[in-house]
Amino acid sequence: MNPPSLSLLLLPLLFITLLLPCHTIAQPPPPEFLLKSCSDDAGNYTDGSPYQRNLETLLFSSLTADNQTTTGFYNLSSGPPPGPDRVNAIALCRGDVPLDDCRRCLATAARRILVDCPVQKQAFGYSDYCQIGYSNRSLYGSPVPDPPTFHRTNGHNVTDPARFDAALGNLLTRLRDSAAGGSSVRKFAAGTEREQQGFVTIYGLAQCSPDLSRQLCGGCLTGVGNRLIGGRVGARIWQPGCQLRYETYLFYNETESPSPSPLLFAPPPRAPEGGGNKNASKILMALVIPVVGAATLGFIVIFFCRRRRLKRSRIRKQSHRDATADEISNEEFLQFDFETMRAATNDFDDESKLGEGGFGVVYKGILSNEQEVAVKRLGRDSRQGDIEFKNEVKLVAKLQHRNLVRLLGFCLEGKERLLVYEFVPNASLDHFLFDADRQMNLNWERRYKIIEAITRGMVYLHEDSRLRIIHRDLKASNILLDGEMNPKISDFGMARLFDMDETHGKTNRIVGTYGYMAPEYAMHGQFSAKSDVFSFGVLVLEIVSGHQNCYVHSGSTIESLISYAYKNWRNGTYTNLVDPSLGNNVSGAEVARCIHIGLLCVQENVNDRPTMAAVALMLSSHSVTLPLPSKPAFFLHTGNRNSTGGGSSSSSSGEAHSFSRNEVSLSEFYPR
Repeated sequence: MNPPSLSLLLLPLLFITLLLPCHTIAQPPPPEFLLKSCSDDAGNYTDGSPYQRNLETLLFSSLTADNQTTTGFYNLSSGPPPGPDRVNAIALCRGDVPLDDCRRCLATAARRILVDCPVQKQAFGYSDYCQIGYSNRSLYGSPVPDPPTFHRTNGHNVTDPARFDAALGNLLTRLRDSAAGGSSVRKFAAGTEREQQGFVTIYGLAQCSPDLSRQLCGGCLTGVGNRLIGGRVGARIWQPGCQLRYETYLFYNETESPSPSPLLFAPPPRAPEGGGNKNASKILMALVIPVVGAATLGFIVIFFCRRRRLKRSRIRKQSHRDATADEISNEEFLQFDFETMRAATNDFDDESKLGEGGFGVVYKGILSNEQEVAVKRLGRDSRQGDIEFKNEVKLVAKLQHRNLVRLLGFCLEGKERLLVYEFVPNASLDHFLFDADRQMNLNWERRYKIIEAITRGMVYLHEDSRLRIIHRDLKASNILLDGEMNPKISDFGMARLFDMDETHGKTNRIVGTYGYMAPEYAMHGQFSAKSDVFSFGVLVLEIVSGHQNCYVHSGSTIESLISYAYKNWRNGTYTNLVDPSLGNNVSGAEVARCIHIGLLCVQENVNDRPTMAAVALMLSSHSVTLPLPSKPAFFLHTGNRNSTGGGSSSSSSGEAHSFSRNEVSLSEFYPR
């Protein structure tokens, strides 16, 4: 028999060491300013006014003073009460964040919120580690009227929604009650819950502003909890006063927020007065030695079983990667090695970054032959990455059309998965269409040619290629523009391949971007070529109007672009929809026809929508009589919006971001 190894002999000592209290110091990364709400309802202030001076004093002096708090909660005011120039502020750090990191987060948030909300008297900002809000009204001890609510959801679906949601409900209820029952200086709770089968652990936290009563805190957490979307592996939701978050990984600092756990050993019995220590020691030893021995044996068994399981897992993963590489390598294009792509992108330097999507970052690269390329580096931790990678490579490799972005090659080494595309110098259509300065580069003639070219590309995907492809994520940010402003459809990670005799499909995994999704797909998971037609219709209305798909200002009201277009077309005032930057240099007949075609594409009834081949005929032949469009799908979010910039919106009712994962892990933001 071989002598036991040193590591085996040390296992009992290791186990006993594990029983001792230990604290892992988790250093949070620099805070990311995620969301903000700038409300005009409370009025605006002017530059140099007393309100501005009081606000800057409060944010840059009072808030960051070291003696203001030791709990992470701030309630501050500046200016004479009562009066129109008095500023009231509340700030709160997440309960697991150390005080030094809390202060750094708030200092960053204070600077950022004045940049994002430069004139509003009321504003709220939310970072991952802290939140801040100020107003000319009192914010202490009572909920904010009509509070902005922010929601961020992980795009991945759970494998067993029923069991997961049941465990999540138990966890959130427990955290809500624990947080609401906290003290007047801390209302924070964090903990875990395992699924019924024990395969998944859910981590969660709940927090209220400590100035809220138990009843108000519980009501706030119940309200935001009811807005959570079920079946996702992670989500966070926040509004002034409270926040909830859950994930399937540990995201909070256990050092700062320890969860109560049962004692592993009972405390030793107290010795009677006058002696008895020997008997007590014997009793304790009789209890402890068998327990430690059994635990050590169990630890040894678990250790070796886990090592065998990890070895098998590594073999399976490597076999999967090898099979993927073999399957892809048969395609007729180049396989790059990772070091070549690292050199081409200057080690994936931030200065080479072209953009970032749901599945990874895109970099500009220059190969050794001076050829410019775009390198899409898929996220290494994405659970769907291998599937999406293989999907996009196999599909795009077979597609050759001047209005589709061309795939040059791929790289698959270890955890690294890269897609190498032709470089398209003018970025994406949304950079021009929704930017007030760049809109001038898109005259009507160019916009009409872009619509025609996108139509040709979609006809190729649906009918003319060797395969039948449903894109499922057609939108302005996925239309790339080359040096001559010719459009190229990109991002086929979500595309689905149909047999030629297939007409539709169904999925429980909804991917894409809200606002471009057909209603039957967004609500029921049913997709077809007509789902792409719906997205194309939204895109056409965006190109004509220069507005993003969710909101259009119509006098004092704000409504969805689709409903605004339909109302004006029905009333014969379609010119209200035309982008003002086009001036009078437009063809009225072409504009009217494009709006008409766009409305035909976004009809609620799937069968009423034209095919892309029919759309191409409508655009090329003005002698074709167009049918009357029926009422479109009005399922898109609507609400108040104060400003638009950079693809985000600030409002008293929340902020909306769209992601191309298009599930998000990123995650998507939804205004509620």
